[in-house]
Amino acid sequence: MTRPILLPCALACALALAWVPAAAAPGPAQATGKVLADGVGYVSAVRLAHQPEASSNGRMLMVFERDGMGGIPLYESVDGGAHWRFLSNVTDQAHGGDPHWQLRWQPHLSELAKPSADLPTGTLLLAANATGNDATSRLVAEDLQLYTSTDGGRRWRYRGSIVKGGGNPSDKDNHGVWEPNVHRLDDGRLVAYYSSEKHKAEGFNQLLAHKVSGDGGRHWGKEKVDVAIPGGVERPGMAVVDRLPDGRYVMTYEDIDGPNNGQVYLKTSADGLDWGDPADRGTPVRTAAGAWPAASPIVRWLPWRDGPGVIAVVAERAGGDGDPSGRSIYWNNDGGRGPWWEAAAPVQKLTGNIHAGWTQALLAMPGARLWHATTSSDAADPQDARKNVVMYADAPARFDRYEAEDAARRWSVRIGDPGASNGAKARMASAPGGQLSFPVHVSAGGAYRATVRWQDLGFTPALPVLRVNGATWVLADRTGQDGWHLATASGTLRAGDNTVVIEGAQRPADVDYLQLDPATRGGD
Repeated sequence: MTRPILLPCALACALALAWVPAAAAPGPAQATGKVLADGVGYVSAVRLAHQPEASSNGRMLMVFERDGMGGIPLYESVDGGAHWRFLSNVTDQAHGGDPHWQLRWQPHLSELAKPSADLPTGTLLLAANATGNDATSRLVAEDLQLYTSTDGGRRWRYRGSIVKGGGNPSDKDNHGVWEPNVHRLDDGRLVAYYSSEKHKAEGFNQLLAHKVSGDGGRHWGKEKVDVAIPGGVERPGMAVVDRLPDGRYVMTYEDIDGPNNGQVYLKTSADGLDWGDPADRGTPVRTAAGAWPAASPIVRWLPWRDGPGVIAVVAERAGGDGDPSGRSIYWNNDGGRGPWWEAAAPVQKLTGNIHAGWTQALLAMPGARLWHATTSSDAADPQDARKNVVMYADAPARFDRYEAEDAARRWSVRIGDPGASNGAKARMASAPGGQLSFPVHVSAGGAYRATVRWQDLGFTPALPVLRVNGATWVLADRTGQDGWHLATASGTLRAGDNTVVIEGAQRPADVDYLQLDPATRGGD
């Protein structure tokens, strides 16, 4: 049977009318990254770190959605994600080989860092959505299932059903359940977050909820609602959770048909169970300039240098003057407070259908590098999600560059430019009007080196002015071989919040980025 291309958590008819597909926006002629295999969307990956055999640590596993009824494909890498090989399809074991049922959608792969009930440290967890069809091959039921592996993913055993749902996503009375995301709590219990359409009669088009298991996923307790927006229109969905170094849990989700369609919000919890008032959307992920990631987000805490690290978000697309093709990582180094900044994602995907980039994988790697996997559309037929491919790449982490297009802008505008560090720059008017304001947070105060990459517009070059917390840092400029200038200055930043301002000079200029490095480190 051919897998129907559906958008379970965002299938309200309003969605199709509320936004223009990203294919309508200019994009790159080709994607960048290595092609793994055919895959529609929903990539999840784990780098093993808690295996009983130390030699297995560092091995990587990846799963994703594939068109058809073959199960969830599982791949492995033993060289840090550079090369991959197919291991097996993980299939539905709960329905006795019934050909109308299969484990198909929304896989989430993780590893136990500590035991849970009788599951030992290093156990792999795979949560996914098994779907059931009727005699006419029409989808009519869903079952969010949990599978476990204690031999590194070679064999999988059905553990239990988290929650069941019914109906077809296109039905008005659909009561579907979607997108499981499973984690271990500090007390050893498992928690499963998911999206539910089973509360329409109560006035919720879709909501986010969780259940807890005290026996390693065999049985699950009562449902508790985490995010629910009254009114019967908005569809919060696709919750993904990660843990911060201070012990808090952080969740991102999409708000389909909300005030900004698809806007990504962030919520935090002290214990992973209490997320506050369900009607409170949380904090929007947004740059100072107003760009925001949208639809199908994931959140990851990533280490960065010797500080508290960053919260990183990637999503299927963006709004508010952000890249509609969703080729950026949004990052924040202040625990989710204040503005967010963009960095180029290692894979630069092609868009064209809503499944290209529909849930992605992002992992921290040794040497301050990032490994990234997502799905990309086919350049010849971008609207057909069945032709999507899984792509992966790694690249250096860049959480020291503050993109000019993300700064608060006065008499300045964002302009796409493939020669800029994130494919865009800010064109800033001459003095006294042009100004870019960077609200910068640093964990450690002290001496820093600032680098500004900028370009004149064909006039006589006029070096921009750099002010930090009201004081002028004198820039020394040099011209690069690519026509861009690199201007550097040194000074002191205070621990916590700082305001860095780039002002126009006698002539307008294009500004690519501001980079800040501790004085003991070299810039570039």
